[in-house]
Amino acid sequence: MRILQVVPTYLPAVRYGGPIRSVHGLCRALVSLGHEVQVFTTNVDGPNNTPVPLDRPVLLDGVQVRYFPVPWLRRLYYAPTMRQRLMEEIATFDLVHLHSVFLWPTWAAARTARAQNIPYVLSPRGMLDAALIRRKGRWRKWAWIHLIERYNLAQAAAIHVTAQRELRELAALGLDLAPIIRIPNGIDFPSMEKLIAPPWLSKIPKPFVLYLGRINWKKGIDRLIRAMTQVPQVPLVIAGNDEEQYQPVLERLAQSLGIADRVHFVGSVDEEKWSLYREAAVFALPSQSENFGIVVLEAMAMDCPVVVTEEVGASEIVEKYRAGIVLPPSEQKDLDLSRAIHTLLQEDKSAGERGRKAMESHYSWKKIAEQMEDAYRRIIARS
Repeated sequence: MRILQVVPTYLPAVRYGGPIRSVHGLCRALVSLGHEVQVFTTNVDGPNNTPVPLDRPVLLDGVQVRYFPVPWLRRLYYAPTMRQRLMEEIATFDLVHLHSVFLWPTWAAARTARAQNIPYVLSPRGMLDAALIRRKGRWRKWAWIHLIERYNLAQAAAIHVTAQRELRELAALGLDLAPIIRIPNGIDFPSMEKLIAPPWLSKIPKPFVLYLGRINWKKGIDRLIRAMTQVPQVPLVIAGNDEEQYQPVLERLAQSLGIADRVHFVGSVDEEKWSLYREAAVFALPSQSENFGIVVLEAMAMDCPVVVTEEVGASEIVEKYRAGIVLPPSEQKDLDLSRAIHTLLQEDKSAGERGRKAMESHYSWKKIAEQMEDAYRRIIARS
């Protein structure tokens, strides 16, 4: 198959979190299965532009990536030269896969695909969460949904979700929807011989609790810091980039609670993350809203027991394989979280072992790509 993936941002713009890595993981695995995969994206990387060629494709792990400039309307990722390229080339692809909503590249690609009768799959990537819509840009986003996105969702060949939670959020919007396929994200397994441990890791007393991800209000890091007041002497390592200047708020919280000396903000990590997962006694992701949570699977792959809130999409995987503790909605969530951490610290490593075995058996990118490949073939066959 010849497949076009359209996504507003792509590697190396890793500041945008899990979806960037997930889309590339899927693309790379599809290439390994023998398919031709191209990506249309922009060169936006936060306030700057990624230093990549704009006049030719860039080859990343066998994936042909074409970057387009955004001259204005950066919040919408408006790339007029992408539109021209879509009009010229989209008919040469068997299928188009769109990753995002509320952004111009998705609208342009969906509209062009419909005009040229090319089937497209739409992955909202967690952006159609009603709670997030209410909290941030409510009226603007609802206007976009009713003017543009509802038609994109109804006319897609399929809508791809990664978890049951995302499916429920979609249904709650009350829109006409295309057929839905549910395929989780996969993970890459590191070479154990090549694990890179940051120098500071040896200075963190064990056991320690780990949070890894963007430092963002919706991740529930404030809950985790408050919960750690009930877990005496155990350090908390918080690894991730702070794009919204939220870290100072959390530092002041830790200071006010008297635990600043054992809350360690270590900044962004890349390949070093695997050593953190391996050394951590518990991985915690108490998000208020999380479409999937690829970091949960990464922790499981490294034998690390996890505690997550029910609002995390990957919680269904944790529950299925008994790889940790899933916290249901509760008025005492900080207390529930501290109790869960206590429980996992005191148990043996069986939860971690169950998680690792599940990851090895079912969640490699090759296995996930095979599921997506089958979905693509069925879509093309009925188009």
